[in-house]
Amino acid sequence: MEATGYQKLTIPTIHPVSKWKKRIPYLVAYGILGITTLPIILMYVWLLLSSFSKKMKFGFIPTSFTVENWSFLWSNVEHGGSELPSIWTATWNSFVFAGSLTILEVIIGIMAGYALARIEFTGRQTIMKMTLLLHAFPSVALLIAVFYILNFMGLFDSIWGVVLVKTALQIPMTAWIVKGFFDDVPWDVEWAGMIDGCSRFQVWYTIVIPLIKPGIAAISIFSFLSGWSEFLLLYTFTVSDNNVTLASYLQKLISDPNMINYGLLSAVSLFYMLPVLVFFIFTQKSLMQVSAGGGKRV
Repeated sequence: MEATGYQKLTIPTIHPVSKWKKRIPYLVAYGILGITTLPIILMYVWLLLSSFSKKMKFGFIPTSFTVENWSFLWSNVEHGGSELPSIWTATWNSFVFAGSLTILEVIIGIMAGYALARIEFTGRQTIMKMTLLLHAFPSVALLIAVFYILNFMGLFDSIWGVVLVKTALQIPMTAWIVKGFFDDVPWDVEWAGMIDGCSRFQVWYTIVIPLIKPGIAAISIFSFLSGWSEFLLLYTFTVSDNNVTLASYLQKLISDPNMINYGLLSAVSLFYMLPVLVFFIFTQKSLMQVSAGGGKRV
């Protein structure tokens, strides 16, 4: 036998059966996700088809397509013998409500969260324990009390009055979330800034705030979405057409079950969803950053 200095290299072969065994968990996971999300996907498909069709065969197959359902974009809708307010008035009011809520909630929440995280004061632990309980308290139980307060202040049938109410209800959870981000900022960072001559406010504004940008992005996104989807408070405390929002506009379309135009309702629903989809596209990066770092915050 001839001796050589090389050994034959053998590459192990992977049997096709073992490949399938490794893929079984993934197939099962994707199968379960597909089955559970299929009704939601079909719902959105129906919504899209219905908004561009005159009539649906078997409730799902469009017989003819039209853009008449989208006529609310350029003219007011007549429903139940009365004319509904302009969709653009409702859209503007929704943006004003959600934007104002976001600004107030972020500003107040940041200050409250910093106080809870850094400042020792009497009742601090009690406030933190009560925070979650206050957030869990159902707002519907406060409707009568809120009505008397808004009426006394002259803010009934005013979007700004509802903004204040919604902000007060959201602040406890916002402050709790922001506190977790402040807790992750080391004390040494603030001490170093004050040693360099900065005041406490300068340290907070120029050093600490930039370090919790993911947290600010998170509460901003959630505040805007919460304001955009708000219905109960707006429906209860704003009654005039000048203060109608998109959520209230949809309610007007389904107020009479015998006169529902499902094509129009589907079109308005899609229109209501579009700003949220655009908002999510531009903020999903910030959401992913918060999700990736969320495990560090308790």
